[in-house]
Amino acid sequence: MWLLAGLLVALSAAGIRSADSSESFSDVREMNAVKDLVKQSYLHGAFNELNPDAMATGFHEDFAIFSAKGSELSRYEIADWVAGVRKRKADPEFDPEKNKWSYEFANVDVTEDAAQVKVQLSRDGKLIYTDYLSLLKFEDEGWRIVAKVYHRH
Repeated sequence: MWLLAGLLVALSAAGIRSADSSESFSDVREMNAVKDLVKQSYLHGAFNELNPDAMATGFHEDFAIFSAKGSELSRYEIADWVAGVRKRKADPEFDPEKNKWSYEFANVDVTEDAAQVKVQLSRDGKLIYTDYLSLLKFEDEGWRIVAKVYHRH
């Protein structure tokens, strides 16, 4: 009992929460799987390492970033994002050391086959983005990031 309570306190402190305080081990395992995928495909694939192959393993092919442009909804497709990552990484003046982002998981919420992740991205100690990632768990593929909305600070 105390071990489970300690685990839940540690998960809560790490920003991993569930609406139900009686989380099972499989709930914790799913939250960790979601966090690992976001780290590998999003935080390292799309940001720190600029690795399109890592992005391909975690993003659904129909993924898009949604943002408001005036009163219009703007949609940025994954194919365009991957092309931009490839172009940036191929630039001879690209310096990977200047491309380092730090991040913090502010919240990870998993309900069965749906998840929402709030992650904060900082550079040089300054908060730049708060991102909200939506994930779905597919039968054959497992967890995939399907959408993103964000706030630029």
